Amino acid sequence: MSDIAVLLPDGSSRSLPAGSTALDLAASIGSRLAKAAVAAVVDGEERDLGVPLAGGSTVAIITTDSDAGRHVLRHSTAHVMAQAVLQLFPGARYTIGPAIEDGFYYDFELLGGRTFSADDLAAIDGRMREIIKADQPFVRDELPAAEALRLFADQPYKCEIIERVSTGSADGADAGEVGSGEAISIYRNSDSFVDLCRGPHVPSTSRLGHFRLMKVAGAYWRGSEKGPMLQRIYGTAWESKDALAAHLHRLEEAEKRDHRKLAVELDLLSFPSELGGGLAVWHPKGGIVRKLMEDYSRSRHQNGGYQFVFTPHLANANLFQTSGHLDFYRDGMYPPMEMDNGVYYPKPMNCPMHCLIFRSRQRSYRELPLRLFELGTVYRYERAGTLHGLMRIRGFTQDDSHIYCTEDQLQDEIASLLDFVMSVLRAFGFHEFTANLSTKDPEKYVGEDAIWERSTEALRLALEKYGLPYRVKEGDAAFYGPKIDIDVKDAIGRTWQLSTIQCDFNLPERFGLEYVGTDSARHRPIMLHRALFGSVERFFGVLVEHYAGAFPTWMAPVQVRVLPVAGVHQAYAETVVARLSSSGFRADFVDSSEPLGKRIRNGKVEKIPYVLVVGDQDVAAGTAGVNPRGGEVERDVSIEDFLDRLHADVSVADLDA
Repeated sequence: MSDIAVLLPDGSSRSLPAGSTALDLAASIGSRLAKAAVAAVVDGEERDLGVPLAGGSTVAIITTDSDAGRHVLRHSTAHVMAQAVLQLFPGARYTIGPAIEDGFYYDFELLGGRTFSADDLAAIDGRMREIIKADQPFVRDELPAAEALRLFADQPYKCEIIERVSTGSADGADAGEVGSGEAISIYRNSDSFVDLCRGPHVPSTSRLGHFRLMKVAGAYWRGSEKGPMLQRIYGTAWESKDALAAHLHRLEEAEKRDHRKLAVELDLLSFPSELGGGLAVWHPKGGIVRKLMEDYSRSRHQNGGYQFVFTPHLANANLFQTSGHLDFYRDGMYPPMEMDNGVYYPKPMNCPMHCLIFRSRQRSYRELPLRLFELGTVYRYERAGTLHGLMRIRGFTQDDSHIYCTEDQLQDEIASLLDFVMSVLRAFGFHEFTANLSTKDPEKYVGEDAIWERSTEALRLALEKYGLPYRVKEGDAAFYGPKIDIDVKDAIGRTWQLSTIQCDFNLPERFGLEYVGTDSARHRPIMLHRALFGSVERFFGVLVEHYAGAFPTWMAPVQVRVLPVAGVHQAYAETVVARLSSSGFRADFVDSSEPLGKRIRNGKVEKIPYVLVVGDQDVAAGTAGVNPRGGEVERDVSIEDFLDRLHADVSVADLDA
C-alpha cells in the first residue's frame, strides 16, 4: 500500500503508511507526544486517536495538558462515572454528562426517589477506579435512530434526546451529546455500558484516573422547573496527580474567599429571606465600599467626556416591544404589571431609555460621539437554581454607558474605550487580562454584512493595538453586533469575565435614531454598549474574593482602628481618631472594656489595614504603636509620620488615573 501525506499545524508535511491513525502520527513525531495524546483535530474536527487518516488532511494532536485535552479527559471520566452508577444502582436512569470548566457532571434518576449519600460517592469512586484499571477501550459507532431507540429502550431520557435529534428539534446540549444528522453516535467502553456521545474520547479507560467526585446537587431535567428533579454528581478530572492537587488547593482557597461567607463575617451585606431570592441589602461597611466604587466610576466618567443621565426603574411595555426585549428577552424579565394606563415592566436593560434620550431632539454630527453614562439599576428574573450570591442576582446596578458615534469614529472610540476599561480594572488591583472577540453568527444577525465586517475589524485592531491577548469566538456575537469581553485573573488564578464592549446596529434602527451629517443628510449612528464593572454587585463580589476581604487601604471600610491600652488613654485615642478623620481617613476606636489582645485579634479578623495601640509613652510623645495588616509591629511612630505613610498608601491606587 502506498504512503499518505498529512499536514501539520506548522505547515510541514509528514508521510505515513496508508491506514495510519492520529496516534500513529503522534508516535512518528515522538514517544512523549504519543504518551500525552488523547485526541486529534483532523481538518478542523475533533476526532478519536484511532480514526484512520486520509491523505492531504491537516492534523493537530490534542494533548492532556491543553484545554481541549482536559475536556476530553473530563468527558471520558463522566462516562466512566455513569457506568459505575449503573452498575451499582440497577434501574438507574442517566441523562447527560458533559465536561464543564474544571470538571464534569452527570445527571441521574434513581429508583424509588433514592438520593445519593456520601457513602455512595465513595462506592462510585471505587467502582470507577476498577473500570479505569480494567483498561476498557472507548469504541465509537453510529446507528440509525430506530436502532438507537431500541438500544436505549429502558432509558427514557436517552430516548427523548434521540427523538429530538432525529426530528431536527435538538438543542445545543443534545447536539453536544449526540451530534446531528440521520446517524446517532454512540460510545461503548464495555459490553455492558453504552452512551450517546459525539466524542472524541481517550483511547481507553486506563488513560484516566486523576479525578475527584466533589458533590451531589439537585438539577431539573433540561433546566426547567416543570421537568423531573434529577441528582447531579459533580467531579473534577486533570492530566496529572499534581494538577489535581493544585486544583483542589485552589478550591480550598476559593472556599475561604467565598464572598457570601466573608460578607457575613465582615458585616458587609446580607440576603434576608424576607426580600426573596437574589436580592441583597447593603450594611454600612459594605455601603462604604460600594460608595467608593461608584464615586470612582463617576469621577472617571466625568473626566472622560461622558454625560450623566438617569432613567426610571420601570417602563411601559411598548418600550420593550420597540427595543425587541419582549421578543428576545422575555424569559429573563419580571412579569408585567397591569395598570389603568397600560402594562409596565421593571427594566432589564438601560439601553432602550438611553435611545429615547438620544432621540429627544435633532442631533448633529458635531455632538458625536455622544457618551451617556448611568449607574442604572436593572431587574432580571434569574431562575432560583442559578442564583449565587452577588455573582448571579436578580436586582443589580450597571455602570452603563452607551456611546453614539459615526462609522468613521468607531475605531478610535473602541480604542479609547479599551484604554478606559483597562485603566479602571488596574486601579482596582487586576493586572492579568485576556479578551474574547465574538464574531457574527451567520444564521442570526441584523444589519449589513459590510458594517459587521468593519465593526469586527475595528474591535480586532483595538485589541491588537493595545497588545491584549485575545481569542476569536466565531459566531458567538449577539444578533445585534460583534463584541469584546474582557477577562481578569484573580489572586488565586481564577478567571472572571467583567467588562464588555459591544457594537449595536439593532437599537438605532429600531428606535429610528438619526443625526444630521456634514452633507446635511440624515444618517444612522452606531451604538456602543459598554459596562466597566459589568455590575456593581458582581464586581464587588469578585473584589471580595480577589482580596479575601482584605481590601486595599483606599477601599477598606475602616482604614485605621485606635486601641487605648487602658481607660486613662482613651481621651488621647479619641484625639488620634479625630486627627485621622480630619485628614480624610476612616478611623474608629474600641475602648478598653475588653483585653487588649482580644481587641487586636478582632481588628485582624475584621481585616483592618492598620491597628494603632496607644499607651502612657504615646500620650506623652504624640506617638502610637502601629500594627500593619500582614506586617511587623512598630513602636513609637509619630502620628504625623503615620499620616504621611497613610497618604502614600492610599495614593498607590492612583485614583485619578
